[in-house]
Amino acid sequence: MNRRMVRLMLAGATVVLAASTGCQTWTAGMTLPSGRYLEHPPQYFPPSPAFPLTKELATMEKQQAAAAGVPAVPGVPNGGMPGGGMVLPPPGP
Repeated sequence: MNRRMVRLMLAGATVVLAASTGCQTWTAGMTLPSGRYLEHPPQYFPPSPAFPLTKELATMEKQQAAAAGVPAVPGVPNGGMPGGGMVLPPPGP
């Protein structure tokens, strides 16, 4: 009776472990998704702006334009002053 109970518990633990191993498989050095990966809804990540600190950029442009005595033009670097402007970092990946 005791051995039978141990075997049943071992079989139950094996089934629980096999069922809880998740959604990825590891085959020949590759981690592959399960066959159910198409059932999940896609995720959408909106693209990042070229300069992520838009409020800070607008404030700096206004300050530079005010210091130069030129009225600030929104969206134009350095208030629209000819021959200059803020150098923006290159867009991220």
